[in-house]
Amino acid sequence: MQSPSPHILIVDDHRDIRETLARYLVKNGLRATAAENAAHARKALKTAAIDLVVLDIMMPGEDGLSLCRHLVENGSLPVILLTAMADDTDRVIGLEIGADDYVTKPFNPRELLARIRAVLRRTGNAPKERDPVEQETLGFEGWQLSVPKRELTDPDGVAVPLSSGEFQLLCAFLKRPKIVLNRDQLLDLTTGRAPAVFDRSIDNQVSRLRRKVEVDSKDPKLIKTVWGGGYMFTADVEANG
Repeated sequence: MQSPSPHILIVDDHRDIRETLARYLVKNGLRATAAENAAHARKALKTAAIDLVVLDIMMPGEDGLSLCRHLVENGSLPVILLTAMADDTDRVIGLEIGADDYVTKPFNPRELLARIRAVLRRTGNAPKERDPVEQETLGFEGWQLSVPKRELTDPDGVAVPLSSGEFQLLCAFLKRPKIVLNRDQLLDLTTGRAPAVFDRSIDNQVSRLRRKVEVDSKDPKLIKTVWGGGYMFTADVEANG
């Protein structure tokens, strides 16, 4: 089963920009949702598994820097900022906050698409050609992951949205419980690519996944860090076909 294409959230108060860009991304094989402000973006983030946010800095109400700070602090998603040509200060602040990249307006949609794909590769959210595990449901500590449906539910039966990268990473852990996996192995299992020097995309992805499955992401019990080795999924895993 081929993974769904990455889902991009476009946040811009200019209708022509967000809708034209959304159509362009869909035409080029991605999924896209458009939001006119930060409030609508927050609603979209709660209802869909978004893989990356394209975020305009200058918006009425809550601005893009505020929303970017929220996304980075929660470790949830990679962000590409849209900035005006003269907004050097805001662009620098955005990168210092933790945005993954930026594009200045007016921009070439083809360039933005290339930057989106580059960030997705770097963060491990790119789609894969192979089904990471068999057609089955994997259970751990009351959680259930339906692999064919790509649906994760918590012990209370509440659905928890996963990005493409988070899904691939969780599958890698659940198929290899109680085995130490180093960063290079996880990168290969989730993205199928060799690591770059100082590549820390796996660390970021683990941090994001912990925030979704751990009771306390700062004191993780399910995904343990093995110093000098990598990471290990500690829980027992049950597979149901």
